[in-house]
Formats: sequence, structure tokens, C-alpha cells
Amino acid sequence: MSIGKSIYKDRGSKFLGFAEPIASEDEAKEHVAWYKKKYHDARHVCYAYRLGANLWRTKDDGEPHGTAGPPILRAIDAAKHDNLLVVVVRYFGGTLLGTGGLIVAYREAAKEAITNLTAQ
Repeated sequence: MSIGKSIYKDRGSKFLGFAEPIASEDEAKEHVAWYKKKYHDARHVCYAYRLGANLWRTKDDGEPHGTAGPPILRAIDAAKHDNLLVVVVRYFGGTLLGTGGLIVAYREAAKEAITNLTAQ
């Protein structure tokens, strides 16, 4: 299976992005659980996925409401992808980024992971 990956850094925080095709909501949940286990030492494991026009989910995982999952979903939609899961893992660097900084960081990590997936 191909996975698009990215690394985005801002003021000490590191955001690891992963984009991968999925076929079902159960598959998305399995993959998210795997990322949460693998990156158990990360502060946040945020994600979004889209399956068709009417099925999508987002998760901010402790980040301020709307600053992680929705920007990831917007990156998926901007790339016109379907049946796609994007997970962004954040390692906190000690400096608060604010809502604007978080939105940019999660969006950029997601966008680059998607770009790297489609480049394969």
C-alpha cells in the first residue's frame, strides 16, 4: 500500500502527515488506531477522512475545536480526493502556536502528504 508522508515544523513542534487510500469507515478506524498506537508518545493524533460525497469524519484529538481535523479535511477536498484518510501526528515543541498557527500547520502537513501520495 502506498502512503504519502510529510514533515512540517513550526516553533519546535513537529507535524508528521500521512495520507493513504481507504475503502471503508472500518478500515479508516483501524488505521487511525494503528497510528495512535505507533505514535503513543505524541501529544495529538488528528485526522480526517472522506468516503464519497456524504461520509466524512474529522478529529481534533485535544487541539482547540476546529484547528486540526477540519483543516485536514479541507486539504483532502481541495485536492479532490475521495476514499482517503489523512492523519497528522503532532509532537509539541513547547511553544503555543495559537489557532491560526495550528490551522496552517495541520493544513500544510496534510496537503504535502496528499501531494506526496499522488506523486507516487
